[in-house]
Amino acid sequence: MRITALTENTTELGFPVEHGLSLYIETGNRKILFDSGQSALFAENAARLGIDLGRVDFAVLSHGHYDHGGGLKKFLEINTHAPVYVSRYAFEPHFNAEGKYIGLDKSLGNNPRIVFTGGAYKICSGAELYSREGRETLFKTSAFGLKAERNGNIITDDFRHEHYLMLDENGRKILFSGCSHSGILNIVNWFKPDFLVGGFHFFKLSPGEELESYTRLLDKTNARYYTCHCTGAEQYRFMKTIMPRLRYISTGQSIEL
Repeated sequence: MRITALTENTTELGFPVEHGLSLYIETGNRKILFDSGQSALFAENAARLGIDLGRVDFAVLSHGHYDHGGGLKKFLEINTHAPVYVSRYAFEPHFNAEGKYIGLDKSLGNNPRIVFTGGAYKICSGAELYSREGRETLFKTSAFGLKAERNGNIITDDFRHEHYLMLDENGRKILFSGCSHSGILNIVNWFKPDFLVGGFHFFKLSPGEELESYTRLLDKTNARYYTCHCTGAEQYRFMKTIMPRLRYISTGQSIEL
């Protein structure tokens, strides 16, 4: 399996970047887009890398925030056939701590290629989506002020719009998580992957005792981690001193699993 970061917050290869995430995944027989960043930049970088997004078999939006689904319209233009799997709650209105709208483009919610999912959803053999529905919160998490609108009321976001892509390749479980808003420790304990790729949403945590405790708990698991985006560059450097097998994937880089 080959995973390429089309857009992410950082780069070591001179690519343009943005606050967002888009990963291109090639398995033995499928091409997958996981998230589309906040703009058309993911597509521009794909072209720079010689990746033909028109050949993607299916796409997944990890949750209903603009920095993961802002490029959806561009993808639907480039690729004329691939279904796009999103949570049935993804197009609910979402806001940041200051009340700014950070949700998806609502006009795209009626596109016939959007497939709404919930709970456990099998895309095809070896590819399934899982939400947090019905799962116990094992470790305390923070919404960091993020809000959602539900039935006309503004509430603290419970991230029911977040889901995770699990790929099974030759018996290995590879899990993709966009921002891990439900808590990276919860997610790892729920699904027990062999590999986890995605953001940990630690960028608002200063390196210190709390982040150290989370890192040590992650280090006790059997998973190997490739992180990016909302983990935070400073936080990653701190975690790396405790967790040597942790790696970062930045814009333009590829990893082989």
